[in-house]
Amino acid sequence: MTISSALSAGVAGLNANATRLATISDNIANSGTYGYKRAAAEFDSMVITNARGAGVYSAGGVRASTMRLIEERGALVGTANALDLAVAGRGMLPVVPEVSLGTMSGDTPLLMTTTGAFRTDADGILKTDSGMVLLGWPADPDGTIPVLPRDTITGLEPVVINANQTAGDPTENMTLGVNLPATGTEAGAAGTTLPLSVEYFGNLGTSESLDIDFTPTVPATGSSNEWTMVIRDSASSGAIVGEYTLVFDDSRAAGGTLASVTVVSGGAYDAATGRLDLTVAGGPISMAIGRLGDPNGLTQLSDEFAPVQISKDGSPVGNLTTVEVDESGYITATYDTGFTRRLYQIPLVDVPNPNGLLSLNNQTYQVSPDSGSFFLWDAGDGPTGAIEGYAREGSTTDVAAELTSLIQTQRAYSSNAKVIQTVDEMLQETTNIKR
Repeated sequence: MTISSALSAGVAGLNANATRLATISDNIANSGTYGYKRAAAEFDSMVITNARGAGVYSAGGVRASTMRLIEERGALVGTANALDLAVAGRGMLPVVPEVSLGTMSGDTPLLMTTTGAFRTDADGILKTDSGMVLLGWPADPDGTIPVLPRDTITGLEPVVINANQTAGDPTENMTLGVNLPATGTEAGAAGTTLPLSVEYFGNLGTSESLDIDFTPTVPATGSSNEWTMVIRDSASSGAIVGEYTLVFDDSRAAGGTLASVTVVSGGAYDAATGRLDLTVAGGPISMAIGRLGDPNGLTQLSDEFAPVQISKDGSPVGNLTTVEVDESGYITATYDTGFTRRLYQIPLVDVPNPNGLLSLNNQTYQVSPDSGSFFLWDAGDGPTGAIEGYAREGSTTDVAAELTSLIQTQRAYSSNAKVIQTVDEMLQETTNIKR
């Protein structure tokens, strides 16, 4: 009976608008929640009578369906904490609940979130106040990230940062820029050995030195333009690690530059790069003394011995001062000696249909059949955006729009209630016919 269908349609309208009211209330309640994705209610009509020209019509009513608009992005809000992270664009941060740490395996469900205020706990584990632990790929000792599978959490580990950690950076490269006196190789010169000591840092952060002696070859007549360079390593009790015969050019075009380097003992000299390969107690050091004919490096000019440029990499042992995350997701630690070390890389998780993800508590999401399987991207590669430190993603709720929808929902609910009231009155009239 059509009057009964009108009653059913009114009831369906009340239920649908009550559902919409629930989504609006949730959105308004979370207008200040970082990373919140607003919920939306969609109405679909139900048709019972679809015959053209039928003399009667039965109301089908309405059906409400809800969805979480996870693809929408909130505005980024700047903060003062380097480990407040947000994703500027597509992609999510991989996390796991703290309670899952002891049982993590390739079968552990991966959770994801678009933002988080991460802090270290007593064990140095980086997590949010709600217990979401950040995951990342650990770097090798040289700072490189190994090749790991991208379609599973195998290889991902909880990010652990110990505030009291120390680290040193051994010296691997050194540049030697020294001017030798041209008068030292002339006939009648004293032939005095010129010493030079250059500090370097060993594998354990200890301060060592390369003690370099430059001894001129004094001829009977004229100038030899020849020096013998002997390099000793303090870490090896002064053992000689290299001895070289240096001959300098005295022509007008290239006067004072290296003309030849002859290896007496020690590592080879590469004329293409101007480097010596030295083997010290802690491992190899590449020392740049200059290419043949290059004015940058060892020279023989004027009558003064002058170290004009000495540089090296490496640093002594230092204490951790700051940890930051760059746009590519690399977590880098900085020590008070100026040394920096890459600790982890945070990948970004992406799925074909973000809106199909299963919504969980604390603004986290999980893969579902509707979302498709996940893939781990380097931040900024493929469809993903960048990771922003010192930032949080704001709620996607527009309070003004929600209040407008609230008014519309209230009116619609009242109208459906009026339909039910009208049907009640009509049924009362039908009952009164018998009286």
